[in-house]
Amino acid sequence: MGAPLSRPKRAPESGHTPFPEIPEALRELRSQIDEVDHQFVELLARRNQLVSSVADVKRRSGVPIRDPGREASLLEDRRSLAGGSGIRPEVIESLFRVILWASRDRQATLKAAVPRNIEPLTIAIIGGRGGMGRCLENLFSMLGHTMLIADIGTERTPTEVASEADVVIIAVNIEATEDVIKEVGPACRADALLMDITSIKQAPVSAMMESCSCSVIGTHPLFGPTLHSLQGQRIVLTPGRIEGDRDWTAWLSDMFRACGLTILESTPEDHDRAMSIVQVLTHYSTEVLGRTMQKLDVSVQETLRFTSPIYHMELLMTARHFAQSADLYASIEMSNPNRDRVMQHFRSAAEELHVAIANEDRDGFRTLFGEVEAFFGDFSKTALEQSSFLIDRLVERN
Repeated sequence: MGAPLSRPKRAPESGHTPFPEIPEALRELRSQIDEVDHQFVELLARRNQLVSSVADVKRRSGVPIRDPGREASLLEDRRSLAGGSGIRPEVIESLFRVILWASRDRQATLKAAVPRNIEPLTIAIIGGRGGMGRCLENLFSMLGHTMLIADIGTERTPTEVASEADVVIIAVNIEATEDVIKEVGPACRADALLMDITSIKQAPVSAMMESCSCSVIGTHPLFGPTLHSLQGQRIVLTPGRIEGDRDWTAWLSDMFRACGLTILESTPEDHDRAMSIVQVLTHYSTEVLGRTMQKLDVSVQETLRFTSPIYHMELLMTARHFAQSADLYASIEMSNPNRDRVMQHFRSAAEELHVAIANEDRDGFRTLFGEVEAFFGDFSKTALEQSSFLIDRLVERN
């Protein structure tokens, strides 16, 4: 058996091969490439000016930012241009997907999807100095609303700002959410909207329903506050109660769509079941992988010498996970009401595979593999295509 990859001592390198002198012919070709690239950037700038005009027309006419039919037609047309050029169609498609994303982001920045006669409201964010609080403050202030912020150290208290607001957003950590709801809920006006942004929905929505008499909508942004753009990101709405004449669900959907977000509507129960897979199972398996590598005393740098693209992606996501807040992930996983069932099945699946591999039971392994393959069905083809795209992008950066 070979020795494990645990911090081996490497022999000193004997020196690097000197880089050859750049031939004059190559210098000239590089200069021509630079000139073409500069022209390409100038063309992109011209395209960006046209996008600004598109944004103005869309805002005046009410046409949404994203037009899937137009995008599909555009991509097919641009792919066809690669026919006799010697450039692979998938390269052209990849390039124009980035350009389209930038175009949508530009249009959103120019408020192309903001309703023309939007009614400005007063919106209070409790926990507004946190990452998501600031993100939401920027989002709603961009739409012309007046913002009130309450947080630790602010002059005004949560109940003070809540009593004045048309919309009250609870943006504190999961552990504090229910206590803050119980404090703030009674101060909310009867015609107001009370909402939260936690990654679980049953307990917060129930607490809001019990603590106030106003409208209640639970929300869960499926993104973090450090994104470069909100375009195409998703947010879940779990309406609890709508009071009065205003359709708060429609209003909130309009506001989020105006910023480029995709709206998913769900019940708190369905949301939490889905998140037990999307978050609990995913985070739990990542933590097991990282903990196993740490217990094996693996040399990360040594494994990277032998890395495949798949392992590299797994390693990046694992290291990214542990570079973030332990308390955040503890809250997400420990607060989900479906956590125990998910972890039990994880351990059961791991034991099944352990038995098959340890006993060198190839037939049993093949059976397990086939059952999972059948479970994923047609999604496997989509997964192969999309993961290949991600692998290509990752390889490009290394």
